Amino acid sequence: MFIVSPDKFLLEKSKSTLIDTPDEYAVAAFAPKPGLVTLNVSLGAKTLSAMRNGKFFKVYPIAVGKPATPTPTGTFKIINKQVNPGEVYGTRWMGLSKKGFGIHGTNDPGSIGKAASHGCIRMNNKDIEELFAYTNVYSTVNILP
Repeated sequence: MFIVSPDKFLLEKSKSTLIDTPDEYAVAAFAPKPGLVTLNVSLGAKTLSAMRNGKFFKVYPIAVGKPATPTPTGTFKIINKQVNPGEVYGTRWMGLSKKGFGIHGTNDPGSIGKAASHGCIRMNNKDIEELFAYTNVYSTVNILP
């Protein structure tokens, strides 16, 4: 497991070790590409658009919250990142500054494009893995109706 939070890195080697700064293994494997990344989520269109330094560069299909458990709107930050967080969250998790909500993969790819989650933003695992690689902790996430 690999967890990235604003101030700690957890790497699994022969034994998990908590360290204050990333080592060259973490940087080589998970370093985001240069540039400020902003994510814009359209709940209506069920898409997540990525921008770097103010320029659009990628759009992904997503699943959003069901009417009974809607995805919150507003501006948030990514506060932590985790590899292999558990089956229902797919292969990656990026926690938002809105407690209990995040952007994650899914074990139900048929839900993408629908209002199907408990409020989180679901992505195909291959998409969240790509997004995870170039999104920083503290990246801004704008969630719009």
